[in-house]
Amino acid sequence: MKNQYFGDINDYRKYGLLRILSDMGQIKTAVCWMRTPDDGRHDGKRKKYLQNADEWTCYDQALFQLLASCPDTEQDKLKWAESSNILPPTTVFHCKLLSDDREERQQYFDEFLKKAKGCPLVFFDPDNGVEVRSKPRGRKDACKYLYSDELYRTFHAGHSVLVYQHFPRVERNQFICCLAADLRVLAASPHVLSFRTSHVVFMLIPQACRLAYFRCRGEEVERRWRSQIGYERHPGT
Repeated sequence: MKNQYFGDINDYRKYGLLRILSDMGQIKTAVCWMRTPDDGRHDGKRKKYLQNADEWTCYDQALFQLLASCPDTEQDKLKWAESSNILPPTTVFHCKLLSDDREERQQYFDEFLKKAKGCPLVFFDPDNGVEVRSKPRGRKDACKYLYSDELYRTFHAGHSVLVYQHFPRVERNQFICCLAADLRVLAASPHVLSFRTSHVVFMLIPQACRLAYFRCRGEEVERRWRSQIGYERHPGT
């Protein structure tokens, strides 16, 4: 997650999804921003939707108004988000910068899991998504990915895990199905849910004890966000 992209259309959907999955704080959530330095690019500034309230407030009016109220002059928008009630006050945040260094990365996730203790839902927000072979840990840009052992460790600490995933340049339906299959094997769990948008997909591995709850929440996401967020239960769920 980069500070420079805060408040774009992907964020509106992302926070809307988290607000529903947590039932506005009924399920305590830990957010690991996996924050990386801004890069000066402008390709992620999809914020024109904020100028069209008539079209966009119907999905989550309170959230839309909060995002629209963020001052353009605010330097640290993620810190602003943490204190603005975009997510429920019970939400736990981990906002430190994540580097490519292997030892620093280990310490980063050790610290996060201590913060996340007692939170049924954990959300990882990497720049790109789940690890790829071309970016092994410790190499340049490793900070843009969540690695399999980090996901495994979090799930087996008792958390349901939600992960942001950017779409690569492949057929999307097949990509989501393959990723869901990989996550089922990785977590040794038959249960995977996905929440698809036009730009990214969010993959959820629920703990078995929370499966019925998250299925219900998924149906609520589909009802409230209609064509904006597609909910899918993958084989085994």
